[in-house]
Amino acid sequence: MLNLCKLPPFTFPKGFLWGSATAGHQIEGDNVHSQWFHEEQTCTEPGFERSGKACNSWELYDEDIRLLKELGHQAYRFSVEWSRIEPEQGRHDQGALDRYLDMLRKLKEAGIFTCVTLLHGTHPQWFEELGGFCREENVDHFLRHVEFLVPKIAAYVDSWLVVNEINLGGILPEHIQLRRIRFKALARGAEVVKRFSSAPVSSAHAFVPREPLRPDDELDVAAARYKDWLDNGFFFHGVRTGELVLPGQDAEFLPELKNACDFWAVNYYHRGLVDSRKGNLIGKKFRFNAFNTVLGKAMDREFCPETFVKVLGRITDKPIWITENGFCADEDRFRIVYLMQHLAAMHEAMELYHADVRAYFHWSLLDNYEWGSYAPKFGLAAVDRQTFRRTPKPSAAFYREVIRANGASGELFAKYIPELSQYAQRDHFEAAGKLSVLTQA
Repeated sequence: MLNLCKLPPFTFPKGFLWGSATAGHQIEGDNVHSQWFHEEQTCTEPGFERSGKACNSWELYDEDIRLLKELGHQAYRFSVEWSRIEPEQGRHDQGALDRYLDMLRKLKEAGIFTCVTLLHGTHPQWFEELGGFCREENVDHFLRHVEFLVPKIAAYVDSWLVVNEINLGGILPEHIQLRRIRFKALARGAEVVKRFSSAPVSSAHAFVPREPLRPDDELDVAAARYKDWLDNGFFFHGVRTGELVLPGQDAEFLPELKNACDFWAVNYYHRGLVDSRKGNLIGKKFRFNAFNTVLGKAMDREFCPETFVKVLGRITDKPIWITENGFCADEDRFRIVYLMQHLAAMHEAMELYHADVRAYFHWSLLDNYEWGSYAPKFGLAAVDRQTFRRTPKPSAAFYREVIRANGASGELFAKYIPELSQYAQRDHFEAAGKLSVLTQA
């Protein structure tokens, strides 16, 4: 962290795409026909919050578009809520579709590149009552929705993400089965999208690299490799080859799975340590590197940009878009540190591994609803919980300057975090010079 003020300038290739990301349920509010909204009404966990109006973006999307322009964003990733389009099985809401169309038109008029996610964390309650994605035959309901929606909005969409983060979950057989069915929905959904649109298609992968808690412990190493395949390896192998391979299940070859992603869409936040002595294999973060940056919420975060470099080095066979990356903190300066570190790490991977990174979407544009709580603040802009007024933070100004420069530097970082620039540091050239003098002496 301390050497960020001394980082030399780095720039990204011409045409690199900069933007931010959101999800419908987390910002729109009153998503009453979704399964998550229904679950919210009966949850009795201490501290659990309901989404309610969220950021009220269903009514205030014009303000969100103005904010995107004000902050210099070139692209916007958001989701179209299936539960709004088809609130009851077989019944489509034209008013909801018209509202999304109006939003898409205005984004295009504002010159903003659109990236639409078709399924991001929620689906209709009627679909949930049929068993959701726990039953393979239900995938057909999702495909009918995609067939209905995509041709109606395709003229305004520059890129597609079929589903978000199908890869994460536990290690029990039912968790593995859910991955398998969602993976099939991803592949078949991409096929449908490509029938109606020539825009690039992918699905967002939550890339959490799994590392052994004890690097020299054979069982930790084996468990980490197992968990990494379960969360990451099966996904990339499947898209590369068409072979769906998950533990405890017979392998399947799905022609539609091969190249179901035109580019790798990566959601990256942190690594995951694996402890073979735990039944769920989840290892705790090291205390010296875990930060609880959210008041009243046990959410240890970690600064580990080195694993971001390694992640990108594993997927150099396709273009890469970073479709989510961000940090939750009450103190906005943490966000600037995290952003600077990870932009530098991204650039490092492009140089070291020739990773073909072409786009970066920061999570998130707004302080949103984080699946049960409003405490985690990921946004570049704060949202007043009563008036819904959007107020950009210093991190938004920092990111705007990054976009304008198509890069960053230690000098820019020091402008926003001047405290660290006061540390007495020496750059590599000074250190090398002094070392040579000492050697000569």
